[in-house]
Amino acid sequence: MLVIAVILAAVAAVAAVALTTGSPDVSAKDVGFSLASDGRASVDFEVSKDRAATAQCAVQVLSENYAFVGWKVVTIGPNSAEDGANSGGTTAHRTDVRTDAPGVTGGVNACWIVEE
Repeated sequence: MLVIAVILAAVAAVAAVALTTGSPDVSAKDVGFSLASDGRASVDFEVSKDRAATAQCAVQVLSENYAFVGWKVVTIGPNSAEDGANSGGTTAHRTDVRTDAPGVTGGVNACWIVEE
């Protein structure tokens, strides 16, 4: 049941990216991954975007055979010029992702700008 929910979330994230193809640029860079505990992993990443924009990023955790074992959509709101690097254009983030099996890697699958 959880696997089906994860697959549906992945399809929704890909659809969101496809629908926002003409929107302003956003990119993500994976920085780190750690197992916080059984059933939980932490993913560190950086997001580069227009500092006034709001973005969402789909963060995933994968098993050793590259199956999805955890998925979470994170919202990155507007930030000031003093936040992060590049005059606020690049910010660092950490998120915890609940997993249903042991994960061996994690990172950002995709990011998109939220049109308001």
